[in-house]
Amino acid sequence: MNDPQNTDAHTDYEFHPAAKLDELKDGQGTSVRIEGHVIGLFKSNNEHFAISDFCPHQGASLSGGYVEDGLVMCPWHAWKFRLNDGAWADSPKSPLRCQTYPIKIVDDQILVGVPKEQPR
Repeated sequence: MNDPQNTDAHTDYEFHPAAKLDELKDGQGTSVRIEGHVIGLFKSNNEHFAISDFCPHQGASLSGGYVEDGLVMCPWHAWKFRLNDGAWADSPKSPLRCQTYPIKIVDDQILVGVPKEQPR
């Protein structure tokens, strides 16, 4: 999810600072922890993306993987995931995917939205 303009779609999320814009280079990922979520923050083709940092195959940290053309390749077994929707790129219709998180850019900050806790 990378649509900072559509704020209505993000009402169920709380946004937290994750990094400064100049801290992430194109083709790079980094791991951030926000409210108990371990999130891979990526920059590809000058766009920013946030997905779960755990490969759903065997749990490798995706932020250490190769990033190119909107995909991240798991460093353990070379499985590729689309950064825009978390889908397994080799089988996009598969239910196997990474959770995605919305991003907002405010001034020089990258903010990542995590789901709001639901009242019990």
